[in-house]
Amino acid sequence: MQRPLQRDTTRTGHAVVIGGGIAGLAAARRLLDSGLRVTVLEATGRLGGKLMTGEIAGTQVDLGAESMLARRPEAVDLATGAGLGGRLRPPATATASVWTRDALRPMPKGHVMGVPGDPSALSGLLSPEGLARIAEERDLTPTAVGDDVAVGGYVADRLGREVVDRLVEPLLGGVYAGDAYRISMRAAVPQLFEAVKEGGPLLDGVLRIQERAAARQQTGPVFQGIEGGIGTLPGAVADAVREGGGEILLETPVLGLTRTADGWDVRTDTRVIAADAVVLATPAWSASTLLAAECPAASVELAAVEYASMALVTMAFRRSDTEGTEALRGRSGFLVPPVDGRTIKAATFSSNKWQWVADAAPDLFVLRTSVGRYGEEEHLHREDSELVAASLADLASATGLAARPVDTEVTRWIGGLPQYPVGHLTRVARIRDEVAKLPGLRVCGAVYDGVGIPACVASAHRAADDIVRDLTAAGAGEIDNTPTRVRSTRSEAGQ
Repeated sequence: MQRPLQRDTTRTGHAVVIGGGIAGLAAARRLLDSGLRVTVLEATGRLGGKLMTGEIAGTQVDLGAESMLARRPEAVDLATGAGLGGRLRPPATATASVWTRDALRPMPKGHVMGVPGDPSALSGLLSPEGLARIAEERDLTPTAVGDDVAVGGYVADRLGREVVDRLVEPLLGGVYAGDAYRISMRAAVPQLFEAVKEGGPLLDGVLRIQERAAARQQTGPVFQGIEGGIGTLPGAVADAVREGGGEILLETPVLGLTRTADGWDVRTDTRVIAADAVVLATPAWSASTLLAAECPAASVELAAVEYASMALVTMAFRRSDTEGTEALRGRSGFLVPPVDGRTIKAATFSSNKWQWVADAAPDLFVLRTSVGRYGEEEHLHREDSELVAASLADLASATGLAARPVDTEVTRWIGGLPQYPVGHLTRVARIRDEVAKLPGLRVCGAVYDGVGIPACVASAHRAADDIVRDLTAAGAGEIDNTPTRVRSTRSEAGQ
C-alpha cells in the first residue's frame, strides 16, 4: 500500500521555487525580500546548478563557471548582498590568445564578439586574404536581417567566413558551446543586432557600439571572480535565504504541478505543498514536463529547446615542471577555433588568471581545458583518461607543455547550456505569454535571457517581481509567519 502523502495546507503569501540553481536561489532571495514565505525545492543533493567548486591536488577550484560579467550589476549585487563583496576578485591577467593555424596568436582588441570595427585589429590572426575581404565590406550592398539572423551567416556574408571561423566561432562557442552559424544574433549579441538594424556597413555599426561604450565611461573590471571560487556563490545565497526564513529542501524532485481554485499544489514523492505562487527555475526539459498538464502550449515550446553538453578537464602540475614552458607565462589561456580540428575548445591557466588560486597552491600550476560543442556529444562518452590524454596532447601542441599532471579531475556537464538559435527570443516570448495566463506562475533561468550569471539573476528577479505583482493584485502577498500546517491525506491515486 502506498504511503499517504502529507499535505501542507498553509498558503498565505507562500511561494515555491522549483530548482536550486543560481536563478532559483536569486528568485527565492528576491521573494523573501518582498515579504513572502518561500520554499525552494531542489531535485539533487546539491545547490548551484552549473556553479560548483571541488578540489584538485588539495586546492579548491571552480569545476563549473569561474567568472561573471561585472559590467552588469545583478550578479555582483547578489554576491555582495550575500556577504561576498570582500571576496570579489578581478582576473590577475586577461591576456588571452587564439590557438589557430598552429600558433598561439594574441586575442585582438577592438571587436564585438569577434566582429571588428577596424580590419587591422585582426592582423596576425587572419590571413592577408581574410583581412582584405573584411576591408571590402563597405562596398557591399546592405544585407537585411529581418526579425533575427544567425550571427555566423550574417558576419560571413559581410566580412567573409575567415573572421567567423577564426574568431567569432570560438568566442561564441566559449559562451554557448554552440554553432555560430545557428546562434541568434538578436539573442546572443543584441547590441550588434541593434547596430545592424540601424543600417549601414557592419564595420560602422561596430564602431558606433564602441563609441557608445566609450561615452558611458565604464570603469572597473569587465569580469569578476570570487576568492575560493564562483561556486561558493550559491551556498552564500542559500545561507541568506535560510537566514531570511526561507526553507530549502534538497533531494526533493517535483513530480507534479496542479492549478487549484486558490493557488497551486506542488507534488513531491512525500507530500503536496500548497502555494500561492510557483517559480519554475529548472532546465527547459524539466519545466516542459511540469507544465504539460496546466500549460501545454508553453510545454511544447520548452520541449523544443536544445542543449549542448561539455566536459571540463582540470589538471594540476608541479610548478617546477612547467617553468620551462614559456607559452604558459603571462597568459590567462586560449581559445581554439573548431575549424582547426582540435579536441579542446579552450584552455584556462587558472594559476595565472586567478591570484587566489596561485596563492592557495604556490607549488602547483593549475589549468583546465574544455571539450564539447553542440553536436559533438561523442566526446562526452569517452573515458576520463582519454579526455585527459587528448587535452594533454593538444596542450603539448599549443604550448610545448611536456609535464605530467599530479592530479586531474573531469567534470561533465550533460545538457549544460541551452542553445539560442534564430527565433529563440520569439519562442521565449511565446512561453512567457502562455505562462503568464496562469496567475502566480513564472519561469526563469538560463533558457530565457542569457546563460551568464547576471542574466540568470536578472531573469530570476523579473519572475519574482511578476509574482509579487500577481499576489498583491490577488490580495495574497502578506507574510504568514505561522508554522506550516501539515495533515495526512490520501494519495491522488486514491490509495
